[in-house]
Amino acid sequence: MSSTYGDNLKLSIFGQSHGAAIGMTLDGIPAGLPVDEAALSAFLKRRAPGQNTHSTPRKEADAPEFLSGILDGFTCGAPIAAAIRNTNTRSGDYSNLIDCPRPGHADYTAQIKHGGYQDTAGGGHFSGRLTAPLCIAGGLCKQWLERMGISVSAHIAAIAGIADTPFDPIVPETGQVDALFPVLDVQKGIAMKQAIEDARLSGDSVGGIIECAVTGLPAGLGAPMFGGVEGKLAQILYGIPAVKGVEFGAGFALAGLRGSESNDAFRVKDGSVVTETNRCGGILGGITNGMPLLFRAAIKPTPSISRPQESVSLSRMENCTLEVKGRHDPCIVPRAVPVVEAAASIALCDLLIGEGLLHRQEK
Repeated sequence: MSSTYGDNLKLSIFGQSHGAAIGMTLDGIPAGLPVDEAALSAFLKRRAPGQNTHSTPRKEADAPEFLSGILDGFTCGAPIAAAIRNTNTRSGDYSNLIDCPRPGHADYTAQIKHGGYQDTAGGGHFSGRLTAPLCIAGGLCKQWLERMGISVSAHIAAIAGIADTPFDPIVPETGQVDALFPVLDVQKGIAMKQAIEDARLSGDSVGGIIECAVTGLPAGLGAPMFGGVEGKLAQILYGIPAVKGVEFGAGFALAGLRGSESNDAFRVKDGSVVTETNRCGGILGGITNGMPLLFRAAIKPTPSISRPQESVSLSRMENCTLEVKGRHDPCIVPRAVPVVEAAASIALCDLLIGEGLLHRQEK
């Protein structure tokens, strides 16, 4: 099913952007894993809307209500179910989209697929609002990875062509960054914010790139061909609305190198096998090699912009001009950073459970 992910854990996302609630169920998680709800709330706040001028003015607390699966601060072995109530909706802003689909959005393809029965308000089930329950599951998984010494950290690699300092592929310096606008170079962050503001004032939007580094992973996770780590990560990353590209390690740049330039030489260091470089991004043959796992995700500009756009009237089958109403981010990249971390954390927990490596805390 399209709203379910995982082989060893099962994540299901439910709800629509302007429905009564959105939420998730997470099944297959061992009992006895600790849950820090305060840390989870802080993680969810990084994605929440309405906190600054470079995000949508829609305000939602995004406070999860846990319905099952957690007892006295620990997982209890039952499926974890959580819901977030939608409290600040303006569905009337979207009443014309069944007939006149937004360019760059799923309005047209949803109409073809569902024949007019789809919920268009706020994008319905196609909305980035559905990344909030993804972050509930991912925020929990991120906590459990940290217990194992595995860190998942991402930053804004670029917005509107303005590039941040990249992670060191051997020793990623994730450090302390602004949780709501995570960049390694503060000055580049200032320039990015100005580019977002310029786009907002002109009724437009901008996209960017998110870079994620995972450290502390053991070698040997994953499998060849269809069980590869790249495939497992790509599947869930492409479930994030607006992700249009994913690359690992040096990615597409490898296509321009010779083998002597792209290969990562093996060395022995402190009794372990390491590589001198990390152009493979910590994965060989679909299996982790013990080096940092490094990938980037390309995020397209927000398709809902206030400028008039060319579209069509599906009822009249003629060209028309569309003016989009509603509240939208001029750039979703900053809020998508924790979503990428969440997606990666879920995929890695799925792999670790399959290897029997995610253990409960013994009493």
